[in-house]
Amino acid sequence: MDDAPPIDPGDAAPSLARVTSLRAALTSGNAAEIKNFCREIKAPDLADMIELLAPDERMALIQQLGADFDPEVLSELDPSVRDQISEALPNAVLAKAVSELDTDDAAYVIENLEESDKQDVLSQISTSDRAALERNLEYPEETAGRLMQTDFVAVPPFWTVGQVIDHMREAVDLPDTFSDIIVVDPSYRVLGSLDLSRLLRSKRHIGVESIMDRERHVVLATADQEQMARQFERYDLKSAPVVDENKRLVGVVTVDDVVEVIEEETEEDLRLLAGVGDESMTDSVLPTFKGRFLWLLVNLGTAVLASSVIALFDASIKEMVALAVLMPIVASMGGNAGTQTMTVAVRALATHDLGPVNASRVIVREISVGLINGILFAIIMALVVVFWFGTGKLGLVIGAAMICNLFAAALAGILIPLVLHHFGYDPAVASGVFVTTVTDVVGFFAFLGLATLVLL
Repeated sequence: MDDAPPIDPGDAAPSLARVTSLRAALTSGNAAEIKNFCREIKAPDLADMIELLAPDERMALIQQLGADFDPEVLSELDPSVRDQISEALPNAVLAKAVSELDTDDAAYVIENLEESDKQDVLSQISTSDRAALERNLEYPEETAGRLMQTDFVAVPPFWTVGQVIDHMREAVDLPDTFSDIIVVDPSYRVLGSLDLSRLLRSKRHIGVESIMDRERHVVLATADQEQMARQFERYDLKSAPVVDENKRLVGVVTVDDVVEVIEEETEEDLRLLAGVGDESMTDSVLPTFKGRFLWLLVNLGTAVLASSVIALFDASIKEMVALAVLMPIVASMGGNAGTQTMTVAVRALATHDLGPVNASRVIVREISVGLINGILFAIIMALVVVFWFGTGKLGLVIGAAMICNLFAAALAGILIPLVLHHFGYDPAVASGVFVTTVTDVVGFFAFLGLATLVLL
C-alpha cells in the first residue's frame, strides 16, 4: 500500500489513476482512507467510479464504507449495477437506504428484487414510507406514477399566505426541497398551484385563491414518461402534480427526474438505430452478445440479398472489371444518404415533430433533397470516372445510377419509419435494416443493370 499513489478526491471525473488508487486501497483494506476519499465525492461521481470497478470490488467498497455509504449513490447507478448491488446487500441495509431516499429513487432500488426480499425490506421501514413506496410500485415502469415523489405541499384555496407560511414552518413531513405549492379542494383534486417566490412576496393576509396559478398542468399517473417529458419541455415546467384516474393528487414529478427521462429516451433511440438494444457499458459478455447477434444475423440476411443481385450480373462484371471497382461507391452513397434521412425521421417521430399533418410536406422535402444530391453527385462521379477510366458512357451509367439510388434512399429513409410507426412498431428498431437493404439492392441493380444495357 505504501507504493500506491494517494487518492485525490478533488477531480470529480473518474480517471484511471483515481480508480487504480481506490482499487489499491480496497486490496489493502484501508477503510479509513476509503471513507475519507468517498466522503469528499458527490453521489453521482461516486456512482460513476463504482461502475468502473469489478463486481467483487464494488461489494468490497460498500462493505468497507459500512454506515458511511451514501444511499443516494444507489439511485445514480446504472440499473444493471444497481440491481447487482441491491441483490447482494443485506435487507436491513437496503431498508435503511430506502427510508432515506425519495420515493421515486427508493422504487428504483427495490423494484427488481425477489418478491420475498422486497416484502422483507418494506416490512422494515415506517408505515408511511411503505405506503408511499407501494403506491409507486403499483404503477408500471416508465410511467409518471413510477417517477413521482409522494412528498409534496398541498394547501386549501381558502388559506391565507400567512397560514401557508406557518404551516411550512411547523409541519415535520414536508419534502426537503420544493418550489411549488399545490392548491387542492377537500377531495384532493388539483385547483392550481402557487410558486414559492410569489408566496414569499405576498402579504400575509392575501388569500391563496387570489394569487394561485389556475392553469396548472397536471400529469396522469399512468401517462408514459416520454409523453410527460414532452409536456415539461413544451411548457417549461419545473414540476407537475401527478393525479390518479379520479383526478386526485397522488404525487409530484420534478424537472430533475424529467431530464433523466429525456436523456434515457434519446439514448434508447440511438441504441435501437444501431441494433444494440438496451445494453450498457456495465453489461457482461453474454448479455451483450445476445443483444447484438440477432440484428447482425438479420443484417447478414440482407447482405446475402444484396449479393444475390450482384450475382445476376456476374457475366457483366467479368466483361468489365471497372464495374466491380465502382459499384460499392453507388451503394455506399445511397446507404449514407438513407441513414441521414432515416435518423431525422425517427427522431422527429419520437418527439412528435413529424405526424400526419406535415408528413406529405416532409416527404416532398426529403425526395427533393435526394434528387438534388443525386444530380450533383452524379456529375461529380461522372467526371471522376471519365478521368479515371477514360470512358464517357461509364460516367453516364454511374451518374444515372447515383441519381436513382439517392432518390430511393431518400424515399426509403422517410417512408419506412412512417410506415412502421403507422402500424404501431418502433421505427428505431428496424428502420436501419430495411433502409440499408433498399439502398444496396437499388444501388447494385441500377448500376449493374444500366451498365449491362448501355455498355455490353
